[in-house]
This record gives sequence, structure tokens and C-alpha cells, in this order.
Amino acid sequence: MSLLVVGLSHRSAPVSILERAALAPDAQTKLLHDTLAAEPATEGTVLATCNRIELYADVDKFHAGVAELSTLLAQHSGVGLDELTPYLYVHYEDRAVHHLFSVACGLDSMVVGEGQILGQIKDALALGQDLHTAGRLLNDLFQQALRVGKRAHSETGIDRAGQSLVTFGLEQLVQGEDEGAEGVPDIDTWAKGKRALVIGAGSMSSLAAATLARSGVSEIVVANRTLARAERLAQILNEPGGTGVTARAAEMVAVGDELGRADIVVSCTGATGLVLTGADVESAARGRRAPLALLDLAMPRDIDAAAHRIPGVRLVDIESLAEASADAPMAADVDQVRGIVSDEVAAFGAAQRAAHITPTVVALRTMAADVVTSEVARLEGRLPDLDDKQRAEITQTVRRVVDKLLHAPTVRVKQLASEPGGAGYADALRTLFDLDPETVASVSRADLNDADVKNRGRV
Repeated sequence: MSLLVVGLSHRSAPVSILERAALAPDAQTKLLHDTLAAEPATEGTVLATCNRIELYADVDKFHAGVAELSTLLAQHSGVGLDELTPYLYVHYEDRAVHHLFSVACGLDSMVVGEGQILGQIKDALALGQDLHTAGRLLNDLFQQALRVGKRAHSETGIDRAGQSLVTFGLEQLVQGEDEGAEGVPDIDTWAKGKRALVIGAGSMSSLAAATLARSGVSEIVVANRTLARAERLAQILNEPGGTGVTARAAEMVAVGDELGRADIVVSCTGATGLVLTGADVESAARGRRAPLALLDLAMPRDIDAAAHRIPGVRLVDIESLAEASADAPMAADVDQVRGIVSDEVAAFGAAQRAAHITPTVVALRTMAADVVTSEVARLEGRLPDLDDKQRAEITQTVRRVVDKLLHAPTVRVKQLASEPGGAGYADALRTLFDLDPETVASVSRADLNDADVKNRGRV
């Protein structure tokens, strides 16, 4: 395993850099194709969220891999390499596994413990699978990361330490609007009876709409570039037995009018430019009695940052959330999750090292079986009078002898290979038994194809 991660996140880079480096879906696709075209990488996938961009790859050369992946991130993000490099972090092999498992558990999130990252990791794996850039290593890694994340949430109280980015953002709006007042209300009290506008219909926007509906808003308008997606989300919100909110869809051209009627606006689209300009917000805020609350969860941002200077407007965006989260309390359960991550990293490394030697062991047993077949055939030529029963007994005896001779060393070599530094045992077996490298490679390819079919069905 030569896993390499090169990336940047809210922990390493200011939001202004993250915003410029954000990758659109087509840029992610091109990045992965170019990653596999690069000499050091044999697999690759990208994890891109509102506060991180990470490129995962299986490389055969560390220094060349770091240089190539850093260059590719710069090229496809549009941020110059010299400017981007100070904000990049690099993780290799076990440290890379530890990083992804920590990310999956929400330990590296802007809001510690949030669970939305699991869906984003799942999407990253699905992208690599769809583009055929994720092979056995990344399939195994990301599948295990999903399991580790789910384990952390089910076995610990990490959920108490964190919340969704949507909830955290709404809390910041409430606190900012009532700053200095006694008895700051909770989200439900603050949102009850208000009108909400949700711009976008993706996973984050859907979560925002659901959260607002549960909080007691009276109306939700969903605006999206594709009206059909907005209509589907509005239909879900209107389903009988739900929260009782009234929801409807709107086209993006109507956002200006809807903005003037809304009390709360949550925006999270994939647009590359501003969805709401300062002029749009100023026009909507003019003559209002109640304040206008804006929550921008997009990267790059959807709402002009200048909106926070407009009287009667409260704006919370990714940048202000990053500043607020720095002072967020850490739950005691975080230590327990860190223990889970460490255990899982060790188990994953041992499994990968053991799997690395399996093709060599299979090739060795295949060679031994071929030797048995060849020697039995030679014996039959020298003893043509053997009957079927005698021939079968001799063949079985020879096979038992070979199996017994190979059993102990092959079992032991798998145990040794699972330990740190055990990768050299496969090379030793190939050398000692003069195994054909192509035979070993063919077993590896067969395993990879089987794993790809199995893993694609599990995502």
C-alpha cells in the first residue's frame, strides 16, 4: 500500500483560498482522469466538500506523487501552485488512512461530530468507481472509512459533540440576531411562523429545508436551477404526516421576488458566481420591520459578503462558521472516537499487508499443484499398468505431502506479512520458489476485478 493524500481544508487554509480552489463536478472528473494519466498514480479519487478538497491516490513514488498531485490540484483549481502550496497538507500510508478515518468520524469537520461527511465520502467513492479511477486500495479504504464513521456514531456519543452544519449555522443566526438579549431563544422558538427561502435542491439544501420544517417555519420556498428538483423537494416537505409546513417550488428567476418575502434564507448551490448580490439583499431589506437572516453554506459563496454591512441583515457564511467553530466545546466522547480510529487504522493496515501476500501464496500453491500433476503424469508413463484406484491413491498421497509441506510456511508468512514491515515476505517467497511474476500479477488482477464487482454493489 502506497496511499497518498494531498489536500487543503478549513484547518489549513483561509476560506478565501478554499473558495477559489473549489472544484466543480466537471473539474473533479478531469482531475481524476489526469491523476491516472500521471506516471506515479495507479488509482485516484477526490473528496470535495464545502470546507475541504483532498486528492487520494495510490502511488509508487512518494516525492514524485506529492509533486504531481500538488501540481494537478493547482491546475484544476485555478490557484497558482506557489500560492496554493503553503496551505497543502500531505499524508502518506498509515497516516493517510488515519486522516480519512478521522474525517469520516467527524473529528476533522468544522462542526466536530457532524454526520454529513459520511454521505460526502460515499459520493467520493462512487465518483471514483463510476470513472473507474478507484481500484482495490481506494475501494477498500473508503468502504472501511464509512464503516468506521458509522461505528463511531453508534458506539459513542460523538453526536452530542457535534451537529449538522445547517443546525450550527442557524444557531449562529439566532445568537447574532439576539446578541446582548437576555434568554436567547432556541432555533425552534426563533424560526416558528417565519417564511423561509431555500436556494438549491442538493443534499445540503434538502437538509436545511427539513431542519427548517421541523423548527416550525410556516412556509418554505425551494428555488433551484432545475425546477423539477425543486418541485420534488417541495413535494417531500408537503407529504401528509409531516411537519405541517407549506412548501412550494420556484424558478431561479423568481429568487429576487421571493427574497423580499422571506425571513430566513439558506443558500447552497454549485454556482461559480454570486446567486445573491449585495444589491439584491439591500433591495429585499429595504423597508422591512423584521431582520433578514441569511445562511450561506456554499463554496464558493452564493451570497455577497458585503451583505453583512446592510442594516437589518444578518449573514452567516462558511467563513464566519469556521471562526465560530474554533471555540466550540469538545465532547469527552471525542477521545473514545480517537481510540476507535487508531484501532481501525491498525486493523486496516494489517489486512492490507496480509492481502498483499495472498496472490504470491496462491501462485505458490498453483505452482505446487502443477508440479504434482506433472510428476503423476510422468509416473503413469513409467508405470502404465496402474489401475484407476492405484493411480488415484498415489495422486492423493502426493498432494497431501505437498499440502502439509506448504501449510505451515504459508500460514506463518501470512501472519508475518500482516505485521508492520511485513511487506518483504512476499518478495522472499517469490525469490525462494522462483515464482513467475506474471502468474502473481494475474492473480492480483483477478482479485482486483472480483473486489471491484463486489464493492460497486455495496455503495
